[in-house]
Amino acid sequence: MTQNTARGRVNPNQQLEHQGITGVALAHYNYVEAALVEEAVRRGEGRLGRGGAFLCTTGQFTGRSPKDKFVARTPATEGTIWWENNTAMTPAAYATLKADMLAHAKGRELFVQDLYAGADPDHRLDVRVVTELAWHGLFIRHLLRRPARDELDTFTPEWTVINLPSFKADPARHGCRSKTVIALNFDEKTVLIGNTAYAGENKKAVFTVLNYLLPEKGVMAMHCSANHAIGKPDDAAVFFGLSGTGKTTLSASPDRTLIGDDEHGWSDRGIFNFEGGCYAKTIDLSPEAEPEIYATTHRFATVVENMVFDPETLELDFKNRSLTENTRCAYPLEAISNASATGLGGHPQHVVMLTCDAFGVLPPIARLTPAQAMYHFLSGFTAKAAGTERGVTEPTPTFSTCFGAPFMPRRPEVYGKLLQEKIAHHGASCWLVNTGWSGGAYGTGKRMPIKATRALLSAALDGSLGKASFRKDPNFGFEVPVSVPGVDTALLNPRQTWSVPAAYDAQAAKLVGMFQKNFAQYLPFIDTDVKAAAIG
Repeated sequence: MTQNTARGRVNPNQQLEHQGITGVALAHYNYVEAALVEEAVRRGEGRLGRGGAFLCTTGQFTGRSPKDKFVARTPATEGTIWWENNTAMTPAAYATLKADMLAHAKGRELFVQDLYAGADPDHRLDVRVVTELAWHGLFIRHLLRRPARDELDTFTPEWTVINLPSFKADPARHGCRSKTVIALNFDEKTVLIGNTAYAGENKKAVFTVLNYLLPEKGVMAMHCSANHAIGKPDDAAVFFGLSGTGKTTLSASPDRTLIGDDEHGWSDRGIFNFEGGCYAKTIDLSPEAEPEIYATTHRFATVVENMVFDPETLELDFKNRSLTENTRCAYPLEAISNASATGLGGHPQHVVMLTCDAFGVLPPIARLTPAQAMYHFLSGFTAKAAGTERGVTEPTPTFSTCFGAPFMPRRPEVYGKLLQEKIAHHGASCWLVNTGWSGGAYGTGKRMPIKATRALLSAALDGSLGKASFRKDPNFGFEVPVSVPGVDTALLNPRQTWSVPAAYDAQAAKLVGMFQKNFAQYLPFIDTDVKAAAIG
């Protein structure tokens, strides 16, 4: 029988043996934050920083490893998984991998967290996360939602995540690509993670599971942030966007209540946060620009990941990129003063899609029809600026369907259709917001003023922008406001901000062609109204 430590709590009928994990040296069940910090420090997994934050590094992997993610290809999933986007693993290879990982766990000390994903009790997913690292237990305790202590007496996990960073996969034996593996089995309701200490794999594995399960229930799973007007949960908004577009920053507005910063569902009752915490990027973070997120980096039990710090003073270096650009901190939602206590909101009155256009073509804001919203949702466009990655010498388009392709197990049209139906049914206004460049591409133009972006978003969310005069954009067909109080009128017409209008025309034609080429893959699967909304 697995040994259990006194400080944890577990349903005696749901010990690790129920997940097939036997022979471990010690199992720590449902430790609270302070106990997890103690164990992580005791085991030398990191250091206690200023204010009691836990400082750690993740070794070789400082981000997700999407090429090492697999789905077991079983008869039940054969016709439902988007296999062009999800690499298949045979059931036999998965069985071997699982058996080898369970054997690897024998004699080890493990940390078990029984948590759930989904603030709406009708759609929550009860998850057991078994980790080799104490700080991984702390991380996922922040990021998922924590049952009340008395709930643990009857908690029965529906899914299990087993994460053993010390386990190295064998590609020949396990049917994978490298020694690193993330493998999901929807029949067995289990996720296996090996040879990576990057904690984000834990939360995104659960998100992938929800993205598969919820559409069958008519619930839209969304990679987005969300907020609502203070004291008015029914006045809600969601913000889709890839990394670097402003999803976290723009949703964390002091005059609105933050529902969550990354993952949400949209059910027949409204929107709900999947998570109980935030996983914020910290590179160049400042107390002036984002004071509350900055404060969490000096908060007890916050996980500070891959940040360089002074070994004597423990002072964090927010500009240091020597380990990674992807420095992060993980903390519970209650660390943010204006965060929702329930994680719930009404049906969104506004759906905002954020893009960072380094080509300098898109206007700062545009109004979309439901069909146009589906088009841009399926496109999932943003752009990398020249110089941001080795070999990138000019703006490079990035199209990540549904603003989160790596976490989409089903075909994108499933999510797009759900979103389109909900937007139409509930009468949500849809906006495309460009936080990128104006007056020229990256290197020539200037970054969109954050003050203008905030003013435009405020006008959109309070309803005043919907009453403005609009023009039809000749390149993309959406509507663009002609004038907005507090915003330079020239900014609203990108062509006027370029010193050579003909150069803008050429750049716009180039970007339109990129959209058309990317969207061709969806044309056989979409309805005629979305085809009519397609560019060109």
